[in-house]
Amino acid sequence: MGDTQQKAGILYALGAYLLWGFLPAYWKLVDYVPAGEILAHRIIWSFVFMIGVVVALRKWPGFIQECKVIAKDKKKLIGITVASFVISLNWLSYIWAVNSDHVIQASLGYYINPLVSILLGMIVLKEKLSKRQLISFVLAGIGVINLTVSYGVFPWVSLALAFTFAIYGLLKKMVDVSAMFGLTIETMIITPIALLYVVALPTTTITTGSFFSTTGIILFGAGVVTAIPLLLFASGAKKIPLSMVGFLQYIAPTIMLVLGIFAYGETFSQAHLISFMLIWIALLIYMSSSYHNPKRRQVKAS
Repeated sequence: MGDTQQKAGILYALGAYLLWGFLPAYWKLVDYVPAGEILAHRIIWSFVFMIGVVVALRKWPGFIQECKVIAKDKKKLIGITVASFVISLNWLSYIWAVNSDHVIQASLGYYINPLVSILLGMIVLKEKLSKRQLISFVLAGIGVINLTVSYGVFPWVSLALAFTFAIYGLLKKMVDVSAMFGLTIETMIITPIALLYVVALPTTTITTGSFFSTTGIILFGAGVVTAIPLLLFASGAKKIPLSMVGFLQYIAPTIMLVLGIFAYGETFSQAHLISFMLIWIALLIYMSSSYHNPKRRQVKAS
């Protein structure tokens, strides 16, 4: 049974990372729509879809109970509210990056994200860095500096994506709400602002008569493409070891990188190659640190 569960977990997690990897192709379908408007629709329709999922799975009583618990716990309420704004900023940065022909920079952001999480863990949670983690962090830093010096432009898109997602992960760890309820509550918090934004727009892409146009359907579908990989990941992560999740997470940025170079013809120079190689080496060292001293890791987990 354990082996069957693990295989199912791998398939769920793999499905999630494959969908996340090909997500740029979805946003490219509406690259003529402003990033802020796409974000607003993504938030609104994610909330609508998640409410549908909660009701369909008969989780409504549990959802209401979770809302009551969060409302009474000031720390949780602040944490999940900040998380909703941080993930919205991450989504906005990602949509803008993809539709402004910065898919390679988006890929770089998600490669360095785990290393930023290490840095935040050290600063916020006072976690100690192992020698291997320190080396991996320094190498990734050199990679970012190399790109900055080579182009004279700081890769802010990559760092914005890496830091917002790492901060979001940290907040989620501190709040500790299930993926399903978490996404529903986060989008519920931010949906009123998204609705006000859409209403306040002087001209909107979707009008009353174009609800079922191609653009309208793609923007409504933003909720589905946001929620499904997250739910797949939540199901998969419970059934497989953390080390395997760590390995699989690099599938998405690798697909993004391939799309950026071969599908969208973005520039991939020698400077990019050197920086990516430094970050890939850093990630290999980082991953090897997960297997280092397993006894200590086992004691820590128990």
